[in-house]
Amino acid sequence: METGYPILQYWYFHLPNFILAAVMYTMLGRAILALIFPPDSKNYIWRAFCVITDPFLKIIRPLTPKAVAPVVLWLFGFVWLFWLRVGLLYLYLILNLVPPST
Repeated sequence: METGYPILQYWYFHLPNFILAAVMYTMLGRAILALIFPPDSKNYIWRAFCVITDPFLKIIRPLTPKAVAPVVLWLFGFVWLFWLRVGLLYLYLILNLVPPST
């Protein structure tokens, strides 16, 4: 039987997955908050969502048509992050680095 906390033992799997999931759901939250707050809102929650998601949006903006509305870009970002997480899981499966399920 292994000793130690498994999440620390498999940090290389859990940490990137957690970060991608957090940004992914923050992107979805930003799309939902856009229904409530205007784009130039000074609300601290809105600004926090913008600060967290803007770096990723700068990466995906060239991959999406310029004619799309910002909310569509945020939803595309959610989908891109989802597929990035799936691809990362597939890579770990190929390399046999997925933590064992117990």
